[in-house]
Amino acid sequence: MRFATIAFAVAALGAQAAPVNNPLLQKGLPIPFDQIRAEHVEPAITYLLEEARQRRDAFVPSPGPRTYENTMAAFEKILEDLQRGMTIVRHLEGVASTPALRAAVNAVLPKYTEFVSGLPLDRGVYGKIKEYSQTEEAKALTGARKRFLEVTLDEFRRAGAELADKEQARLREINVEMSRLRKQFADNVLDATNEFDLVITDERKLAGLPESAKAAARESARQKGLEGWRFTLQQPSYTAVMTYLDDPAIRERMFRAYNTRAAAANLPVMKRILELRRERARILGFKNYADLVTADRMAKNGERVREFLRMLEERTREFYEKENAELLEFRRSLEGPNAPPPAMWDLAYYAEKLRKARYDFDDEVLRPYFPIQAVYQGMFELASRLYGIRIQKVAGVPAWDPAVEYYAVRDEDGTLLGGFYTDFYPRENKRAGAWSSGLITGGPVDGKFEPHLGGIHGNMTPPVDGKPALLTKREVETVFHEFGHQLHHILARSPVKGLTGVAWDFVELPSQIMENWTWERESLDLLARHYQTGERIPEELFQKMLRARNFRAANAQMRQLALGVVDIALHVDYDEARDGDLYAYARKIFQRFTPAPVPDDYAMIASFSHIFSGGYACGYYSYKWAEVLDADAFTRFQKEGIFNRATGMAFRREILEKGNTEDANVLFRNFMGRDPDPEALFRRSGLVKR
Repeated sequence: MRFATIAFAVAALGAQAAPVNNPLLQKGLPIPFDQIRAEHVEPAITYLLEEARQRRDAFVPSPGPRTYENTMAAFEKILEDLQRGMTIVRHLEGVASTPALRAAVNAVLPKYTEFVSGLPLDRGVYGKIKEYSQTEEAKALTGARKRFLEVTLDEFRRAGAELADKEQARLREINVEMSRLRKQFADNVLDATNEFDLVITDERKLAGLPESAKAAARESARQKGLEGWRFTLQQPSYTAVMTYLDDPAIRERMFRAYNTRAAAANLPVMKRILELRRERARILGFKNYADLVTADRMAKNGERVREFLRMLEERTREFYEKENAELLEFRRSLEGPNAPPPAMWDLAYYAEKLRKARYDFDDEVLRPYFPIQAVYQGMFELASRLYGIRIQKVAGVPAWDPAVEYYAVRDEDGTLLGGFYTDFYPRENKRAGAWSSGLITGGPVDGKFEPHLGGIHGNMTPPVDGKPALLTKREVETVFHEFGHQLHHILARSPVKGLTGVAWDFVELPSQIMENWTWERESLDLLARHYQTGERIPEELFQKMLRARNFRAANAQMRQLALGVVDIALHVDYDEARDGDLYAYARKIFQRFTPAPVPDDYAMIASFSHIFSGGYACGYYSYKWAEVLDADAFTRFQKEGIFNRATGMAFRREILEKGNTEDANVLFRNFMGRDPDPEALFRRSGLVKR
């Protein structure tokens, strides 16, 4: 199947003419990613900004009585094309960054931020929406349209629509400065990650490393024209060293490099971001930034977040202490009674040795069963069985890198629901981590539903030595996780485009629930096939994997809690005059959740992109919050059948399709028939007393 090209130029408004032959202004599909260059960014975004201004200016004085169509529907249109263009640009900078593209984004970002963040502060726009809200038509609204009006008014108020001119002017300044700082933070992390490498020419120093890691390091060196084995701070390389390499000095060097990335460059950036967020919350009348950002989420306020994190910590600590005592005892069983407690760069290494000794299980043994294309196909088959959709690879779709693939998603009746790109291998021009992107949000147009477009991205083990990309079990879980996000995007069927997104502490439910299927025998058989023989995972190996599933689960949970607690503490409690050095303050918190002494130079927060450049500020708790939801929701699948179409369709209709058309608490109750049960998480993690 080939991808049909639908392209047309953006029509000029007024006397303004669209830039000629600018691929960023092509509104159809596919997006011409292979044609977009840095020099297209400023002309296109400048044009789209002017187009949006004219739409805004036409919105305010529009004559006649206020109706839904000339108010709420027209309001949605103001930013539509501008946000599409900027989303594409920001996406490209995350996956195919160049100095020229970075400079182009930096040039347009202030103007873009000033306009977009200033829209809720526009008294004319807000006045017209309020005027409409008082009409009899508005009072008679029901369903999604009613909620869209309520949500929009609430968002305007929380953005400062009702503040005095002086406070609004200050908010505008804060918004622009914040966008620049968040961008700078991300740039610094990418640069620091790429600046480091470690080349080893003595193979004896690689003792302990699996052959897969050695082959990847050798290929990395070859690509740079070097002899030996090259290790970087990209996730596959770093994780292998920390988990398997016998030489503690090399592990320490890698650990310190990884956890001090951008420490000098990002210190002033973080301090300023925290200052501005505190000021923003104060101007908007909130006690603190956590209360501001959680007001429209399931948690509702920062104190409830803290209560949730405290509850998890208290329930986990006894298991955590037991695990750490066992790890020290294990090390001393290997090295003698005087062996010291593990350092932070020793934890993963000794934990892996203990796991292998206890369960006779090694992740590397599973790798041959997880070639990435087989993982994709099994995952797509699972989605088909549950949700009645078909996912097919499409050839010839333009992309930003030759390794990128494209897949179309269709409903059972053949209706095109959307499409997504897959981009899972590390590159130096690509940001770290794994994520899902919503490139285009579709919606109802002229009686039809325009398809969604997105992507799933990561930094997984790449193909090497003529073999396909062979994933670890954790990488498989990550692929499923990001695919869950993408299903949430592509299956969304809100009748109002502005209600496609959901509360931030609900957004991880569709992603995290997908990981559960990677632990079930029946679903694992769909995706796990040996890349050479095609055989399934042997039952004995599968049982070993299951027995090792919750190995050091308390430590894994405490690590997530540490990040959630640090996030809230930095935004709510930290005061430089009282608490001193930012890194020292964070280290003190991390120590509470870390079974080894935290080094004096530990500066992990300098690369904590989730909260300083991503959307998780005062929201990192969402991972654990949604883990409660997903552990509980999956019990319905376990009870009714993990391939049960009726259960899958209920999840699709009540969770994946609804977006923000109803409160997230209501959506969960609609699917489960009750409120979430936190005990489901503890049972799944094995953190219950027997």
